[in-house]
Amino acid sequence: MPAYKVKVKWGKETYPDVEANTDEDPLLFKAQLFALTGVQPERQKVMLKGMTLKDDDWGNMKLKDGVTVLLMGSKEEDVPAEPAVKPVFVEDMNESELATALELPAGLTNLGNTCYMNATMQCLKTVPELRDALRDFDGSVMLSGSGAPAQSITAAVRDLFSAMEKGASIPPIILLQVLHLAFPRFAEKSEHGGFQQQDANECWTEMVRMLQQKLPPRPPTTAKSLVDQFFGGTLDVELKCTETEDEPATHSQETFLQLSCFISQDVRYMSSGLRSKMQEQITKMSPTLERDAVYTKTSRISRLPGYLTIQFVRFYYKEKEAINAKILKDVKFPLEFDAFELCSPKLQQKLTPMRSRFKELEDRRVEEAQQLLSAPKQKGDNVAKQTTKAEPYWFEDDLGSNNSGYYTLQAVLTHRGRSSSSGHYVAWVRQKGDSWIKCDDDQVSPVTSEDVLKLSGGGDWHCAYVLLYGPKLLEEPLQDSPGTEAVPMDTSSSVSQ
Repeated sequence: MPAYKVKVKWGKETYPDVEANTDEDPLLFKAQLFALTGVQPERQKVMLKGMTLKDDDWGNMKLKDGVTVLLMGSKEEDVPAEPAVKPVFVEDMNESELATALELPAGLTNLGNTCYMNATMQCLKTVPELRDALRDFDGSVMLSGSGAPAQSITAAVRDLFSAMEKGASIPPIILLQVLHLAFPRFAEKSEHGGFQQQDANECWTEMVRMLQQKLPPRPPTTAKSLVDQFFGGTLDVELKCTETEDEPATHSQETFLQLSCFISQDVRYMSSGLRSKMQEQITKMSPTLERDAVYTKTSRISRLPGYLTIQFVRFYYKEKEAINAKILKDVKFPLEFDAFELCSPKLQQKLTPMRSRFKELEDRRVEEAQQLLSAPKQKGDNVAKQTTKAEPYWFEDDLGSNNSGYYTLQAVLTHRGRSSSSGHYVAWVRQKGDSWIKCDDDQVSPVTSEDVLKLSGGGDWHCAYVLLYGPKLLEEPLQDSPGTEAVPMDTSSSVSQ
């Protein structure tokens, strides 16, 4: 069925040439109306000659070019406030009411095998510098045509994050539509007519690449984009031919937005999976031997980003079944990660001063704790409270970098199932301190760090697929204020949503 250019009448407003593609779900047409009018899809009543449009079926609507479609519904801010209601006890609340009461972040409605996109958005939303940059972005969503995909996706992510601040579950309709326009493979449908499941890391990669094109860096910096600044790292690479000593080693630099953790029979921990990629054997043409030869490729990180993304390479292609099969092996990952051993000697030297400050602070806290335990308690003791301040986590000449090598886990994207094109994706995000949230589409619930550590794999439960580590913050005391309550710096400020 074709796409039509229809006229939409909403109150005193008329919108000509609105595209209505009957090959797509009506919900996507309603998303366009939302972009034009600000009326949420669930508040819309779309009518043509007495027939009302459903969310999932065009029915017998007789569309043609130029036909007038009537839209009824008001924007959320136009709706009068509801009267006060009686108190509701926690045990009587449903999941949505409980999420609001506990100040849980907003969930995202599954629009039909879109959990891969929902989980990706929940993880990326934990980066405060990204949220700030999106608020400052003034581009608009283009819902027709294929032009400016990076602008449309960036604007759609901005609008989605803004809507999620209200705390209710949100249908990410517009973001899904612009994702489909930019990358038609994500719009592939199954033989039953619904959207096919997609690979969450592919979605993550494409989303970040689009944001990379449109979000300017935060000055001062030489980085080309905010994504390069806070997510991008650099590798020093050495290639040495193992079959002849006559050929000198070559040196180069590579950039990355993700590190890969390869999973083999010997890999039991994330750190060893990362190390295996840092030194590998490759085959390439040798100019000295004039034939293909084996080279040792050694990589060392020369620039650590503030936010480190690590992908567990859990899927591999099985030709016989023509699917991306999954490696279920249990690979442990830490809540706090030290990247020091993956770095070049030059970067390790630069990291040492801040690492020493972390060590001094830890020793000081241990000593203070021991003194408190050994000192006799006197009635009426007035314990001094300390206000703390988080030090910058980047090098002075490189805003957005990591100046210690220490990271704190702030989001985990998991997969449950046997192939990347099936199963289910879920986001697990740190809220504050040691509090975690499980974001299973629109079902949002609190979990513990112990629950998160169980996501390492080994069975059919959720397996970690993409990890997002944020900078570990150094908190130094500002002053002692006897008898006054301190306002401590929240070390999780970089991960709260």
